[in-house]
Amino acid sequence: MVFQSYALFPHMSVAENISFGMRLKHQPRDLIERRVREVADILQITHLLDRRPKQLSGGQRQRVAIGRAIIRNPKVFLFDEPLSNLDAALRVQMRIEIARLHADLGATMVYVTHDQVEAMTLADRIVVLNAGNIEQVGTPMELYERPANLFVARFIGSPAMNLFPVRVGGDGGLVLRHNGRPLGLRVEAAKGEVTLGVRAEHLALAAERSLFEARVVAVERLGSENIAYLGLAGSEDPISVSLPPTTVPQVGDIVPVCLKDDVLHAFSADGARLDTAPHA
Repeated sequence: MVFQSYALFPHMSVAENISFGMRLKHQPRDLIERRVREVADILQITHLLDRRPKQLSGGQRQRVAIGRAIIRNPKVFLFDEPLSNLDAALRVQMRIEIARLHADLGATMVYVTHDQVEAMTLADRIVVLNAGNIEQVGTPMELYERPANLFVARFIGSPAMNLFPVRVGGDGGLVLRHNGRPLGLRVEAAKGEVTLGVRAEHLALAAERSLFEARVVAVERLGSENIAYLGLAGSEDPISVSLPPTTVPQVGDIVPVCLKDDVLHAFSADGARLDTAPHA
């Protein structure tokens, strides 16, 4: 197990922390020294073996904690939010290190995190838990492209999925509730309230096929893209739209919003996913 708080012994050196489990089992000294060197080489901390934890950075301490687990040759690793105590740059670096380690060791790793970016970038399969219940199990892209319910839809993806209240017409066609604009979709056996979900990258600012107009309330410039946040009447949460870096709307502008791709998600009043089809 690799703990969130590292749980290193402050009075022991890096080598002594890594070898603690083997020393408890009274294993031969030459075997312990050989295994410590092997683990230190894997984690690239050989030059730190004589230091104490207080002389290490957060990322180095986390490597030592991982080394203490690796030296036992476990069949399964449990990582309990191991990167939450690190700053943003170190988290990215350690994500890469853990992914490399997983490929090198070939062992099963169960990784607990509240950070959906960590889950998406590290996992072969994700188990989404909510109040102790499993909401969905699947590959990162299965969860991203086909969330089973509203909880998964909100949790997976950055920025979060945009959600719109819609109503179902008599023929099953979906209509935006705030302006009555038809969406060209229908749902089967929908009752009560229906929520439409659209990812930021599937929206655009263009008058052609415009679904509604909204006011720009903020713009995030991320270099490779810009994220525009739009205020929509009747909605507490802003609508996010992913834009190319050359498109920078001004705060306060009224802009038309259209669907760039017909990738939409529909959810029932209880949050379950609804199957959609083109509306004739």
